[in-house]
Amino acid sequence: MVSIDLKLSLPDDVASEARARGLFDPGALEGILREELRRRRVDGLFAAADRLAGTAGPVMTEAEVEAEVQAARAARRNGHAPRA
Repeated sequence: MVSIDLKLSLPDDVASEARARGLFDPGALEGILREELRRRRVDGLFAAADRLAGTAGPVMTEAEVEAEVQAARAARRNGHAPRA
């Protein structure tokens, strides 16, 4: 576990309400940070999906996708491809 000291400059009303609602509690702050990290990961995935959808390229059939998966699995079994 890492210990971090933070100094925040907040408007009085925001600081008072956050304190009253227990948001400065380490557990509450951890929850807030975890939720924001999750939200940013999801946003990143959607942004990547949007970029991918915007690329022009041939659409693979289900059979072609399955063939690629099988080829990748065979390569891994034979030690010719790194594990992700």
